[in-house]
Amino acid sequence: MTPFLEMTGISKTFPGVKALDHVDLQLRAGEVHVLAGENGAGKSTLMKIMTGVLRADPGGVIEVEGEPVTIKDPVHARALGISIIYQELAVVNNLTVAENVFLAREPLGPSGLIDRRRMNAETRAVLSELGVEIDPEAMVGTLSIGQRQLIEIARAISYRSKLIIMDEPTASLSHHESATLLRMVRKLAGQGIGIVFISHKLEEIFEIADRVTVLRDGRTVDTRPADGMTRDLLVRLMVDRDLDQLFGHHRSHATDEVLMSVRGLSEKRANDEGVHISDVSFDLRRGEVLGFFGLVGAGRTEVMEMIFGSRPYLGEISISGRSVRIASPSDAIESGIGFVTEDRQSLGLVLGMTVRENFSLTHLSEYCSFDFVNRRRETSACEAYIKTLGIKTPSPEQKVLNLSGGNQQKVVLAKWAARRPRILIVDEPTRGIDIGAKAEVHALLNRLAEEGMSIIVVSSDLPEVLAISDRVIVLKEGRISGELSREEATQEGVMLAATG
Repeated sequence: MTPFLEMTGISKTFPGVKALDHVDLQLRAGEVHVLAGENGAGKSTLMKIMTGVLRADPGGVIEVEGEPVTIKDPVHARALGISIIYQELAVVNNLTVAENVFLAREPLGPSGLIDRRRMNAETRAVLSELGVEIDPEAMVGTLSIGQRQLIEIARAISYRSKLIIMDEPTASLSHHESATLLRMVRKLAGQGIGIVFISHKLEEIFEIADRVTVLRDGRTVDTRPADGMTRDLLVRLMVDRDLDQLFGHHRSHATDEVLMSVRGLSEKRANDEGVHISDVSFDLRRGEVLGFFGLVGAGRTEVMEMIFGSRPYLGEISISGRSVRIASPSDAIESGIGFVTEDRQSLGLVLGMTVRENFSLTHLSEYCSFDFVNRRRETSACEAYIKTLGIKTPSPEQKVLNLSGGNQQKVVLAKWAARRPRILIVDEPTRGIDIGAKAEVHALLNRLAEEGMSIIVVSSDLPEVLAISDRVIVLKEGRISGELSREEATQEGVMLAATG
């Protein structure tokens, strides 16, 4: 069977970095082909070459339906039948669904004006083809993340794509939305559309894949049918280590000392929209890793934003027995609280600055003498965290914008860990990063707890919460619906508290 797209001997070199080294990849029509590998393995670079964003080094060959091609740009890629849906969604919130689907190629009527009736009808037809009921005239900003993801798929279908690349498509979705998306992927494959599916979620890979290709350090390690792959083998291929080597046994470092006490934390709003946080109370002990879990919309992030001062609250927060009023993030930082936000690109990093500059943003004064920055000390500290967390960057002077999503996440963690707050809140600490990087993040959090820091881990990844937490608090509709010790916290028990 002739592959729809075949890449042979693809290499790509950036200054100081060999991102791809003679990579081979075959993609078939009607197949879900998972591309797996650590952050920095070369997946994104390969996809950018496939979609015309980047040009490969001379010597490699790309064939589409058996014919050699040079993919000039994304427009040319779409003309060849290749579309991509990035992890960071490319929708315009203040436009309608139909305007997003036909963005920059709106159908025109005889008068030369946009034919909105036709545009809405064609959008409705594409959505119907996907089995989705969304009003073409709805504003995209009013839709859920999952629905916006479906709009991206509808746009790709409207191009009559033969191959759709999906980069971490479920990273920001709830369990229900993820299940809906995976059913959609299977339906598209059944219609003869090839799917390249990039994911770090092992359960998801084995649920959806027909074949799996693993990249490591810019090279193709292996390609084989999914039913010939096991979890242990896949992890070993990706990171050259076994699962047991990645995740050691949990050790609690929690003491009996209550470092932070939260009582009656609530949020009042002028209207009834959104989640209402109501009467949230808990204690956080020194050296404890406290997990927070809840389904999408349960109020996990909102509670953390209150504690960090970026959202107004009612109730009382005490640190080391002393009541504090946190009206802003600067108040929280002054009180010894750090916050690794889940929105790393908008709120966690300055993308145009270097790794070094981002790293020292939270504690720049440590490297200053008489208003001058000691660049050598700053760089040395940054390099230590680059090594500890395995941040893949040519140097501390690389712009964060040019790092993969997982490595950007590590930079956010590093900048807060280096400040040494007494309390560190990490919201979705491993979203969109590979299993090897996840193990490194867990090891860092465990080490910080061992050194006496108190950690709050907020995650929609239930296995992660169970693996790393000393205790788990479950939220449902803005209230605490369960508090479980490590021994009590099973997947069934936590999900019962989250849903019941």
